[in-house]
Amino acid sequence: MNEFTLIDIVRNLLLALRWTVALSLIAFVGGGVVGAALLLLRLRAGTLLSRLIAGYVQLFQGTPLLMQLFLAYFGIALLGVEVSAWTAAALALTLYTSAFLTEIWRGCVAAVPKGQWEAGASLALNFGELLRHVILPQATRLAIPPTVGFLVQVVKGTALASVIGFIELTKAGSMISNATFRPFVVFGCVALMYFALCFPVSLLARHLEGRTHGRRA
Repeated sequence: MNEFTLIDIVRNLLLALRWTVALSLIAFVGGGVVGAALLLLRLRAGTLLSRLIAGYVQLFQGTPLLMQLFLAYFGIALLGVEVSAWTAAALALTLYTSAFLTEIWRGCVAAVPKGQWEAGASLALNFGELLRHVILPQATRLAIPPTVGFLVQVVKGTALASVIGFIELTKAGSMISNATFRPFVVFGCVALMYFALCFPVSLLARHLEGRTHGRRA
């Protein structure tokens, strides 16, 4: 119980921290790939598919991540497929991230002046060439700050994976707290570790946003 020293607590939390980082990276990279695919489909597709993708975005943005984790964990099991907490958490967070990223990026593409589209069309560029050479380079510059900033939300969102049994930083903190009866110390360390992960990312997003506004000015 109280024989756990502060060093023991921090060491065990650091072991769990690596799973928080791993889950965050998987969700962010996987969500980025899915989000980019959805964005391209939305730009290129007809009205029906665009509405379906918009519905997908609204579904994941309009429902709690906690509920999405429960549905991924217990819903897949109803199909007769055994799924681990790790797989369910990665799937739910990837889909959640993809919905937000595709909407962030759609807004950045929409922010590119209409004259740029018309100028590209006047040069007889096809849709793919227009995106690759004219639109996406400008939209990417606008998208970097909010995309990096959203990574903070993904990192904090991994804490909810503890409710389905995935042992990341928050879950490990709860287990260590129950073993040591020192919740203030344990969760104080957990909070500091989340801060150490998120604060540098927030600073980077703010710096990139300042550079973007400077270039536009």
